[in-house]
Amino acid sequence: MSKRDYYEVLGVPKTADEAEIKRSYRKLAMQFHPDKNPDNKEAEEKFKEASEAYEILSDKDKRQLYDQYGHAGIDPQFGSGGFNWSNFTHFDDISDIFGGGGFGSIFETLFGGGFGSRGGGQRRSNQGEDLQIELSLTLKEIALGTEKTIKISVKDACDKCGGTGSADGNADSCSQCHGTGQVRTVRQSLFGQMQTVSECPSCRGEGRIIRSKCSKCYGEGRMGKVKEITVKIPAGVEENQYIRLRGQGNVGPRNGTHGDILVLIHEKQDDLFERDGNNIILEFPIHVSQAVLGDEIIVPTLTGNAKMKVPAGTQSGRLFRLKGQGIQGLNTYSRGDLIVRVNVITPTRISREETDLYQRLREFDKKRELKPGKSFLNKLKDFFT
Repeated sequence: MSKRDYYEVLGVPKTADEAEIKRSYRKLAMQFHPDKNPDNKEAEEKFKEASEAYEILSDKDKRQLYDQYGHAGIDPQFGSGGFNWSNFTHFDDISDIFGGGGFGSIFETLFGGGFGSRGGGQRRSNQGEDLQIELSLTLKEIALGTEKTIKISVKDACDKCGGTGSADGNADSCSQCHGTGQVRTVRQSLFGQMQTVSECPSCRGEGRIIRSKCSKCYGEGRMGKVKEITVKIPAGVEENQYIRLRGQGNVGPRNGTHGDILVLIHEKQDDLFERDGNNIILEFPIHVSQAVLGDEIIVPTLTGNAKMKVPAGTQSGRLFRLKGQGIQGLNTYSRGDLIVRVNVITPTRISREETDLYQRLREFDKKRELKPGKSFLNKLKDFFT
């Protein structure tokens, strides 16, 4: 079953700003709130659907990917199982939307764990941090795809205590939460009495307290190190897109889970080509004689050289299309084209013999009437439509 459009789910236009998106999500979340719809699976699914849409459209980068590629640009970030609540990052918005209380118990009911934790019960304090690196790519690397090996500083498990943070390997159960890492409070809300689950302040959600700390990591259970990572770059990526390397970021304190590495893509400016989507544009100079009489020229491409025929009578600014010589589309096998714009170059320094020839040609030119025409931008627009 195909997913509905996120804008349709929230009932907002594609031009909606952050405040409008938030208002719409709040309205839907309150409407399909589990406490207002007990044992109603349809309402539960709509609640989840609205939350997924909010996660994407309230995030600038994810929204940009979605606007450009639809669900195909977003789904790979969720993993093979699709969207789940470990992907939800707008925790701070929840208190604002629901008035600061009661929301943790909603997700405990629906998904079997406190919503304040990430990844289906993984305690938030033990979650390793995500890291971000920037990677600049040439146009050729973007067109064909590439693989890069990068060195990055990360926090990994302490080799002395094995990541436990304990000098003797022991840890005591927290007396406040009795080892659960969570404390529960009951309060009155708009919908009646509701239960909130939050992180235990004594053990910071770990359920245990270390008395004898490791002398090397000081009880943190992790140390800084430099490691090499391999990043596979698919063909067709664009400026400011990012690739998520799951589980390769910092390890969480005391044998916590790993965060991710986000690889932010930048495009290096090319000396010859200009990118236009999956097409590339090349400005190529030709002589007056080639334009008048026609010729076969050799033009550069991203993978070598190619022959191109210039017919007699070619005008300066004329566009030629070389099929399949552009950039391979993201997650597709189709390729863009190379668009060659020929520029007829007028010589600035000529010999006496050339001057005599051009004087003779001018007599013929006087018999030809010249008229103004469209600009290059209009020609380029017409060429692609």
